[in-house]
Amino acid sequence: MSFTRRDTLRLAGAASIAPLLAACAGAPPPATESGTFTIYWNAGHDYKAYREVIAEFEKAHQVKVNLQKYQWPDLRTRLLADFSSGTVPDLVEEPGSWVQEFALSGNARSLQDFVDKDGQAMGFPADWLPATVERNSYKGEVYGVQLHLTCQLLFYNKKMFTGAGLEPPTTWAELLTVAKALTGDDVHGIALNQDYTYLWPWLLQAGVRAYDAETGKVMVPREAAAEALRFQAGLVHEHRVSPVPVSSTDYSGPQKLFAAGRAAMIITGPWDIAPIKQTSPDLELGIAPLPSHRERATQLAGTSVFVPLKARRPDLSWDFVKRITTARVEQAVTEEVGMTMPRTSWAKLPEVRQNAELKAFADAFPHAEDPGSDVRLTGHYGEYTDLLKTMYQNIVIRNRPAEQELQRFAEAAEKAIRG
Repeated sequence: MSFTRRDTLRLAGAASIAPLLAACAGAPPPATESGTFTIYWNAGHDYKAYREVIAEFEKAHQVKVNLQKYQWPDLRTRLLADFSSGTVPDLVEEPGSWVQEFALSGNARSLQDFVDKDGQAMGFPADWLPATVERNSYKGEVYGVQLHLTCQLLFYNKKMFTGAGLEPPTTWAELLTVAKALTGDDVHGIALNQDYTYLWPWLLQAGVRAYDAETGKVMVPREAAAEALRFQAGLVHEHRVSPVPVSSTDYSGPQKLFAAGRAAMIITGPWDIAPIKQTSPDLELGIAPLPSHRERATQLAGTSVFVPLKARRPDLSWDFVKRITTARVEQAVTEEVGMTMPRTSWAKLPEVRQNAELKAFADAFPHAEDPGSDVRLTGHYGEYTDLLKTMYQNIVIRNRPAEQELQRFAEAAEKAIRG
């Protein structure tokens, strides 16, 4: 498989401690331990509804589920080491960009045989938003099933807006005007995220494609990409309506500022609804469509589950997939934490249509786009995103010239894709 430089370093580090990992409870059990079923899961998604599914699954199959929870970078490091050693978990939750990559590299198992047998009964793919099926397929076969479906929208403090006599902005120009009006007294009009993936809605609204397979060019058209990057940097460094994002692996900084009443607007997704309400129950949260530019768009995101090629019991893995993606479980997770879901029937539920926050996301999904699909199919998605992260942080955090950094990124990314 193709590794990025960072992946290679991670893999080398994991390999150096492989004996220790194999001996500890955090490692996948050897194949002889048939009574254990190992799942790699995101640390933030250990929901009560999923624990109930695990209990039902354990009882049905007389197995013990070994649920290992990771942050995404650590999960990827662990997974790459497992692929190298050949001892893999039974099921993996991934952040929405690995399924096609690992299908291409031969490390994910095709689920098409299971879909052909059980798909109609479980409503797959008919009841899933088509884009979620496309992003989890490779060469006409399904390799993963979407678990959560999310996108990014504008979160705003209703009290601040009402007090200033303002409405949520609908264009980039309005956003800047509103952010200026709300900045002051230790409050920023908006808080941008340090996580580079938050640049995608801006690029999509500017009409930018991540990669053009016909020409081999990235960030097309280039001038539109530069415009989007300049605008974001301008919010921070020129107009000073956003604090300088803090470079870290924690994407929750803007959410914490918003919950503390120190930012009037943030761009985020449903994962931040529960933390905001738990931290600041009296905050009047408003959710609106993202301000548009040349196009109305947001980034389609959300996690999926897949089965590693060398998983010992793919039939059990598939049974778990079926159980955890039922409409009943989707509704339970939405009720528990407000997470949004990929079934088209979910978007039509009365409890979704009657909830202003959930309805905002359901209505936005038709405008959500997956910007990374063309890049993933090159087999060089890891290199691309590593370079993208550096470019974004150099421009938005370090205030380096957008055109210069974009050119450096393009040259390096196109070289990596050419191999």
